[in-house]
Amino acid sequence: MKSPQEFVLTLSCVDTKGIVHAVSGLLYQAGCNIIDSQQFGDVQSEDSTGLFFMRVHFSAPEHLADIKTLDKLFGHVRQQFVMTAQIHALARKPRVLIMVSKHGHCFNDLLFRWRSGWLPIDVPAIVSNHPDYAELAASYGIPFHHLPLPTGSGAEVKRAQEQQVEALVEREGIDLVVLARYMQILSPEFCAFLKGRAINIHHSFLPSFKGAKPYYQAHDRGVKLIGATAHYVTADLDEGPIIEQDVERVDHTLSPEDFTAVGRDVECVVLARAVKWHTEHRVLMNGHKTVVFK
Repeated sequence: MKSPQEFVLTLSCVDTKGIVHAVSGLLYQAGCNIIDSQQFGDVQSEDSTGLFFMRVHFSAPEHLADIKTLDKLFGHVRQQFVMTAQIHALARKPRVLIMVSKHGHCFNDLLFRWRSGWLPIDVPAIVSNHPDYAELAASYGIPFHHLPLPTGSGAEVKRAQEQQVEALVEREGIDLVVLARYMQILSPEFCAFLKGRAINIHHSFLPSFKGAKPYYQAHDRGVKLIGATAHYVTADLDEGPIIEQDVERVDHTLSPEDFTAVGRDVECVVLARAVKWHTEHRVLMNGHKTVVFK
């Protein structure tokens, strides 16, 4: 459990001189102690955004150890540099809603990591369009919401189901939605509602394989690397800002079932990293890309 006096400041603004000095100087003058600080200026290449990013982990004196107080204290610097800035209390665990369909490997992995203390989150609810993992959710003491979508459901039916999820997100004060192999295409309206607070996982091969049994397609093509990508959800299917990726090597001696097993392992690890980094406030948006302070 983090101390109630520990906070993380994340910020982005146009890169210019004096930002680090202003931020660190303000924290020093307020009696805060910087525990860790990272920064990055995206100014080195032709497609640079020209933005500066910073993450500061600090402890505050007891009389300032409050989000509203610290936010007010930081107001002048925010205004001076026209910053997008947020202060996060590390004693508060982000509330995460997990959505799953019929493939439960990522879902089960996240629950185990949460229960073991590796993921600094709370999981107040689970949503699925199938009933398969109700018992697993119950074994962890987490409410399971079965919101079915019959095969061939039209746009109106899907949108009505999404609105049920939106109501649950609002009611439970959800900070992040994780699509742990939730096999439904989300509407633009739902993606807009979840902007910047929904993470998806999918396989990523070269070449890309779509449709059913992608690992069998990869085996048929003689793929040598199996990968996975975790990214933020956008209305452009599987094209949101990337948070994490990884690969594992495979060869001709492995069966399609072996490919599938390797792929699922990679998916679990990549998704868990992305969720952990997001909930530790290490991921900042940089246009259609991300800056990840590991």
